[in-house]
Amino acid sequence: MEHADFVTQLKTQIAALRAAAVAAGPDAPVPTCPGWTVRDLVDHVALVHSWVLKALAAPPDGPAPDAEARPEGWDELLAWWDTRADELVGALAGTTSDTPAWTMSPDHRTHGFWARRQAHEIAIHRLDAEHAGLGTEVPSLLFDAVFAADGVDEYLTWVLPRQAGRRPIEREGRLVLHAADAGRAWEVRLAPGQVPEVGPIQDAATEPDATLAGTADALYRAVWGRPSGAVASGDRSLPASLPRP
Repeated sequence: MEHADFVTQLKTQIAALRAAAVAAGPDAPVPTCPGWTVRDLVDHVALVHSWVLKALAAPPDGPAPDAEARPEGWDELLAWWDTRADELVGALAGTTSDTPAWTMSPDHRTHGFWARRQAHEIAIHRLDAEHAGLGTEVPSLLFDAVFAADGVDEYLTWVLPRQAGRRPIEREGRLVLHAADAGRAWEVRLAPGQVPEVGPIQDAATEPDATLAGTADALYRAVWGRPSGAVASGDRSLPASLPRP
C-alpha cells in the first residue's frame, strides 16, 4: 500500500474508533483488552498519538521521545486526543514515506513506518472499541482486503519477531496462513527459542502442521488476538501459541 493510503486509513479508523468509544461510554469494559475500560483505551491511543508526533520530529538516530501527561476528565481527554490525532494525520499527510523519523525499528526509520504502524494500531483498537459496545458479539464491520492483508503481513514480519524477542517461542512447527480474497499466503516456521521465519509457502506439496484460513479481515483479527471467523485446521494449538502484542 502507498503512504497516502495508510494516512487515509488512519484518518478513517480514528473517526470510527472515536465514534464507537463515545457510543460505549468511558466506563464500559473492553472485553478484548481485559482490565481496560473505554477510557483506558482512549487514554492509550491518545498517549500513542502524542508520542508518535514527537517521534516524527525527533532525530532518527536520537533517543526515544518521552510520553506526555494526558487530562484526567473524559471530555478533556477526548478533546486532547482530537488535537493530537489531527496533528498526527496532518504531519504524516504532509510528508512522503521516506521522510526520516525516529522509530522503534533501526531498519525502518521513516514516516512511512509510522503511517503503516499507526493505521493498523488504530484499526485494531477500533475493533476493541466496537467490542466494548457489543460485548462478546463480533463486530460485523469488514476491513478492506488489501489493508487487512497488509495488517497480517505487518504482524508476521515485524510484530511477531519483536514479540518473540521478548517472549521466546516455545513451539515447533510449520504454520500456513491463507487469505483467499486477498490472494495472499504466508508460511511461518517456528522453533523453540528462535526468531520465526516468515515468507511465501516453500513446499506446497507437504502438509503444514497447521493452517489458518479465511478472509483477510478474519486473519487480520486472528493474528492480532481478536475474535475472528478464521478457521484453524491441523494442530490448532500452533496458531494459538503465537505471541500477541
